[in-house]
Amino acid sequence: MPTRTIIFDLGGVLVRICRTWEEACAIAGVEVRDPDRFRNPTLAQRRKHFHHLHQTGQIACKAYFNAIAESTAGLYTPDEVRRVHNAWTRNDYPGVSALITRLREAGKRTACLSNTNHSHWTILQQGQGREHPPSSALLRLDIRLASHIMGLAKPDAKIYLAAEQSLAADPADIVFFDDLAENIAAARARGWTAHLIDHADATAAQIESHLTAAGIL
Repeated sequence: MPTRTIIFDLGGVLVRICRTWEEACAIAGVEVRDPDRFRNPTLAQRRKHFHHLHQTGQIACKAYFNAIAESTAGLYTPDEVRRVHNAWTRNDYPGVSALITRLREAGKRTACLSNTNHSHWTILQQGQGREHPPSSALLRLDIRLASHIMGLAKPDAKIYLAAEQSLAADPADIVFFDDLAENIAAARARGWTAHLIDHADATAAQIESHLTAAGIL
């Protein structure tokens, strides 16, 4: 069997993240205001646009916070948006860091391919205060690929090709884990072996099950 490259998404696979604005507000200590107005389709579409620019490195964090605040129609200030944004990433899922260590000891190359942004990337690697240490799982990976640095985001086919080139890896030798079906479909279209992970369940056990079935662990 060829040496496999095992690639992980971060949020929802290795790292717990908030799944809703309301959840992140609660962690950040920011009041949830007028949810119906916040969810206005036009405003939501504007926020989606700026989110894409941010995670592909086309807009800096400060400009992003200002743009998102403006796209809430005055419900939140840029500083409140920053606090909510920085509360989005949480802790590692139990067991994922140890699993990565086992893979490396077995001679497998490990990497991440994450849709992220500068501030989240910094928090994940450096931590944020005593109660939010760096992601041990992320730091144990051999190679770290991030959308805001690559200028591309999943599920764009170009980011998968760019990852192959960065890793000098054959698509047939890549095993990929993500928690979004559209990202899995795009990876499979490139010829990757890709597995959908349920972020609400124990992710390490799911990953290990797939790797064991493939004879990788």
